[in-house]
Amino acid sequence: MRSLLLIALLVSTSAVAQTIKIGELNSYKVFPAFLEPYKKGMELAVEEINGAGGVLGRKLELVTRDDGGNPGDAVRVAEELISREKVAVLMGTFASNVGLAVSNLAAQRKIVFVASEPLTDKIVWENGNRYTFRLRPSTYMQTAMLIPEAAKLKKKRWAIVYPNYEYGQSATASFKKLLKQVQPDVEFVAEQAPPLGKIDAGAVVQALADAKPDAIFSSLFAADLQKFVREGNTRGLFKNTPVFNLLAGEPEYLDTLKDETPDGWWVTGYPWREINTPEHRKFREAYQKRWNDYPRQGSVVGYTAVQAVAAAIRRAKDVETEKLVDALKGLEMTTPFGPIVWRALDHQSTMGAYVGQLARKGDQGMMVNWHFADGARHLPSLEEVKSLRKE
Repeated sequence: MRSLLLIALLVSTSAVAQTIKIGELNSYKVFPAFLEPYKKGMELAVEEINGAGGVLGRKLELVTRDDGGNPGDAVRVAEELISREKVAVLMGTFASNVGLAVSNLAAQRKIVFVASEPLTDKIVWENGNRYTFRLRPSTYMQTAMLIPEAAKLKKKRWAIVYPNYEYGQSATASFKKLLKQVQPDVEFVAEQAPPLGKIDAGAVVQALADAKPDAIFSSLFAADLQKFVREGNTRGLFKNTPVFNLLAGEPEYLDTLKDETPDGWWVTGYPWREINTPEHRKFREAYQKRWNDYPRQGSVVGYTAVQAVAAAIRRAKDVETEKLVDALKGLEMTTPFGPIVWRALDHQSTMGAYVGQLARKGDQGMMVNWHFADGARHLPSLEEVKSLRKE
């Protein structure tokens, strides 16, 4: 009996050792609207990959942790994943300040970090390092996608509202810089920067109204966005004032805006119902079959992040860190949004986003007049990136 137990233990230990562990950390309790679909997207990717035989003959295993939305906790959790769980790769994070903290740890510990969601430009530019790669289009990229529509309006006086942390600050800096380039006479007449998750929407809306702007740029999201929209609708702020907002077209946030969705705003987002490319149709059908639910932006990000790690391991033919770094540089892969490349210089993927306007259909918000913006067309030049990176 003892020998049988020993054999069973050895077999079990061997099976566990054969898995390739991806250490994923994220702010699941703080941002559930985005990260619950994100987790479903990750799990779908793992199931597909393992169902097809895994990677290099080994199964992928997700080891997930909640980082509490706090940089200090995120570093502690990431260290646990590295030291105790012996993960081959770190992945995830949502808030930009958290992503920057984990990126710094990845550089110190020399482990690959696939930053799936944080949007700050710094993570691949000013604070970029050899071991950090970022999937989603950054604040610069998504802002650049909105600039052509903003410039067409020729509005001179702009007001800005953003959550006062790394993401909002980065988005605001990019918007000011890029709009000034195409419209040098633009003026920024008001700026409101409420703390993330703590907006006093009445005061913010009144301050913007008092400034009498010709147009508004916002990077608010989640509960802050909902409160801002409700108060702005009530006070008539948006009646004759065009608004541009990053992320507001994502289903995660339209789901909560419902019939309060403001008409005509220009946004980046994800019109999941209407994207009928072969890559997206295949993903959407698989996701709906697996979860009996429709995909959100987070679903695509989680799914693609896992697929990227798997593709890198295949290309490297190993899980050794330096080989994975080299494999990710210049990696080409297919995603639900089409093909992307991970740029070798700055480790930014060329994933694009959808740009369009908000509208209401019944009691639900949606995107109309949308088009796909290729991420590769909305990145700064390699020469400019070289001047930003400190490596």
